[in-house]
Amino acid sequence: MNGKNIVASEYTDGNEINLKAVNPATGLLLEGEFCKASETDVNKALVAATAAFQIYRHVNKTEKAAFLNAVADEITAIGEELVARASAESGLPLPRLQGELGRTTGQLRLFANLVAEGSWVDAIIDTALPERQPLPKPDIRRMLVPIGPVVVFGASNFPLAFSVAGGDTASALASGCPVIVKAHPAHYGTSALVSEAIIKAVAKTGMPKGVFSLLYDDGYTVGVKLVQHPLTKAVTFTGSYHGGMALAKLAQERKQPIPVFAEMGSINPVIFLPDAVANQAEELAKKYAASITLGAGQFCTNPGLMLVINSPALEKFKQTITEAISIVPSATMLTEGIAKNYSKLSSEVTAEAGVELLAVSGLKNNELKNQSEAKIAQVDAAQFIANPKLHEEIFGPYSLLVVAKDIAELEEVTAVLQGQLTVTIMANKNELQQYQSLIDLLTDKTGRIILNGVPTGVEVCAAMQHGGPFPATNDSRFTSVGSTAIYRFVRPLAYQDWEQALLPDELKDANPLGIFRMVNNQFTKDI
Repeated sequence: MNGKNIVASEYTDGNEINLKAVNPATGLLLEGEFCKASETDVNKALVAATAAFQIYRHVNKTEKAAFLNAVADEITAIGEELVARASAESGLPLPRLQGELGRTTGQLRLFANLVAEGSWVDAIIDTALPERQPLPKPDIRRMLVPIGPVVVFGASNFPLAFSVAGGDTASALASGCPVIVKAHPAHYGTSALVSEAIIKAVAKTGMPKGVFSLLYDDGYTVGVKLVQHPLTKAVTFTGSYHGGMALAKLAQERKQPIPVFAEMGSINPVIFLPDAVANQAEELAKKYAASITLGAGQFCTNPGLMLVINSPALEKFKQTITEAISIVPSATMLTEGIAKNYSKLSSEVTAEAGVELLAVSGLKNNELKNQSEAKIAQVDAAQFIANPKLHEEIFGPYSLLVVAKDIAELEEVTAVLQGQLTVTIMANKNELQQYQSLIDLLTDKTGRIILNGVPTGVEVCAAMQHGGPFPATNDSRFTSVGSTAIYRFVRPLAYQDWEQALLPDELKDANPLGIFRMVNNQFTKDI
């Protein structure tokens, strides 16, 4: 790692402000200085990306897949150094980051395979009917095409998988769009290492200069300029509600509005149906104590809300989860700001009327900074419904147990919930049919509904939906995880009456893979 902005020689104007990364566990500065980008740097990066787009959009699928695989190879080659630096900058343990490294390279290879297969462009060939009366029908062929330079904001809680070469970058590059990443201020060194790997892959595979760039900032200035720049065509963001909505507002105020795909948080409710609690109280309590505190509660899918109907078995559940939480050791939170905000919000909420603090983790490491303190609280359903403050996400190892009198009151609770990334139902097999109206209500609230599992852990696959109704995301039609994330960065384009030689390969008669055809008004799919 050279400690400089990777694009300094091309896009910086010589007036850099050197930035330093901080170890959140010790508060000490880490090795390396990083150059804060200026407005001129932003413009140079986007001009270069726009020039690269004119070439990269036409790169064939085999070469594009090779590029994505090369990025994965280069990141794998620096795996040990990369994981060590990411741990120093985030406080996350090495095993967690080693798993995240595999997820990061796996996402790149997933999109490489998607691109190489080719049918994702949804090509449709609707052939001409020159003899049709009263007017002939033209030949029309349609496919998805990339939209142009995409700005990616690195996330705090996934320094690899949702950052410089994370799912947003991988899916945007797969679609044919160049990428400009704004590094997260907590991950300067990690971002630099990954950026170096991507740039090596660009050179090795002959991709156009400007197809990828990285810019640093210690605040909001660079991000604002990137969103406002007229050459930016889309933005991705993973973070807070206020951050996501601020970017969406900036994008809509432009002369030419652009899409912002913002994942903005979720409390991921878990509904424990009566038979499940009666038969599995201890097992469920232990399972959910682990899920609530996983990663110091800093996953976007940690369960922050548990909904139950009052019953004799509930006391065993509460006793077990209280005991489990009380012995959870502290963990370093991602940044000083996140740790302070968690402490403030969790203390405020547990001081609200009717809220009872059931447990606080007692194993805190006072020799380290920014340590988490897991908490479980309880409130009755009526008070939860009446107090919107209790409905808000608290980013950290906190969860609220809401106790309803009966199923009718439980449905009233779910009715006031906002959109979520996940909703989980814990139930015995035979009781699901009794609660169909509740299940129907819950499906309207979420992008992923889970049965008898935990929400933490998001599988990267073709069927995954990581995105839900507002305010979990600002556009629930799309996912930020899995192969269909590519559809955020494309638009449909129809070609009418074009000669075969001038058409994209995907729309030529000689390239039938995955093509839908309308021939003489008969709709078929070529295989």
